[in-house]
Amino acid sequence: MESLISNFIDYLHNEKNTSGNTELSYERDLKKLTAYLKKQGIESMDQVRETDLKGYLAKLQKEGYESSTISRNIASIRSFFLYLFKRGMIREDPAENLKAPKVEKKMPEILTVEEVDRLLRQPNPETYKGMRDKAMLELLYAAGMRVSELLALKTEDLNLSFGYVICHDQSRERVIPIGNVSRDVLAAYMDHARSYFVKDETEKALFTNCSGKPMSRQGFWKMLKGYALEADIHRDITPHTLRHSFAAHMLQNGADIKSVQEMLGHSDISSTQVYLGLDSVKMRDVYMKAHPRR
Repeated sequence: MESLISNFIDYLHNEKNTSGNTELSYERDLKKLTAYLKKQGIESMDQVRETDLKGYLAKLQKEGYESSTISRNIASIRSFFLYLFKRGMIREDPAENLKAPKVEKKMPEILTVEEVDRLLRQPNPETYKGMRDKAMLELLYAAGMRVSELLALKTEDLNLSFGYVICHDQSRERVIPIGNVSRDVLAAYMDHARSYFVKDETEKALFTNCSGKPMSRQGFWKMLKGYALEADIHRDITPHTLRHSFAAHMLQNGADIKSVQEMLGHSDISSTQVYLGLDSVKMRDVYMKAHPRR
């Protein structure tokens, strides 16, 4: 069964161009399912029935997993068994009728403009580390990119002369403008700090750790958490919080939703529309001033 999972992940990667995070999640979900099935005496995917899958999902629910986690497991299971069915590896698709539980869509955590300002003031620009950290935080907020995109940037992706950065997401790329504040901080980092960390001239990563190697997500998260505490921000802040804040602040200040969608790299505009609900007071104020039958 493990070889079928491995083949399925290869299929996702090579034919569906899925992200690395999606592939890891699907693989983890399916390996947990396989372990459960083996305990039930099932050694072949062709032996799996709908009742077996429903039993597994009921077990997840009983163990207290959130609806969002169960929904992702169902997505993994449905995709996997459909793949097997279409290739004639199983006679019937036991996952065809699985239904995902309703997931309450949580509003993303957003920092106020004042909180973002406090956070971005924390790195010490008089030190090499401070210059690097400030450049990373300023760019993350200026461009609204995902932290994985930030850490994957190469020096050639940054154009300070024209003020933009090129983000890469699988086979796609998008050009995002950056403001003067971020551009000046990045210029200072490139001129004075990057060479302190990077001794290997063949290293193309824009941001590295203290050893001159590309920074990890965990390293960035630890750094962000530290500055959040120094800024007296006692909320559940993650690298994605600055991305959420970028989107909300852009829309609140009059940016059109299609442009924000493009900058965020959302394929579906409904993913961007969630940020429209974050400032209902301002929205009502605009409505009362503009609507002819207010």
